[in-house]
Amino acid sequence: MFIYSLRAGTVKLVGAVCVALTVLITLIAFVPTYTVSSQTSAEASYDYDDVETAEDAAKFLAQFGWTVEPSPVEVKTVTIPEEFDKVFAAYNELQKEQGLNLTKYKKKDVTRYTFAVTNYPSYEGTVYANVLVYRDRVIAGDVCSADPSGFVHGFAG
Repeated sequence: MFIYSLRAGTVKLVGAVCVALTVLITLIAFVPTYTVSSQTSAEASYDYDDVETAEDAAKFLAQFGWTVEPSPVEVKTVTIPEEFDKVFAAYNELQKEQGLNLTKYKKKDVTRYTFAVTNYPSYEGTVYANVLVYRDRVIAGDVCSADPSGFVHGFAG
């Protein structure tokens, strides 16, 4: 047989815990939940696969809001260099900012599609979009001006 006794201090402690739990449950039940979206352009859901033709590359660019001429200005096979010089290393940094990386494609032949962009906002000059494709997957690209002192940025702008 066990005999258990409670002192007044223990009863007050148990009561305080019960009140605290009741308040906590009430707050959880009645306080609205807020979600903060921290999605960046690199995390957005874009489809980088199944780019086999110039038309597919144009559709890929449309995901980012770009309207391009239906026929590419240039379709060319280029080789990613084995060693990146300063210019190519900077270009790869641009790719990394948009969730891509050319490092694993060193010494690979890729297809570059270059399109004239027709809906670039607030710019009067010629704007091009480049899409680099390896085995039907977009591995890199940019949107740039034809002006030597112009701009270059990722797909999302």
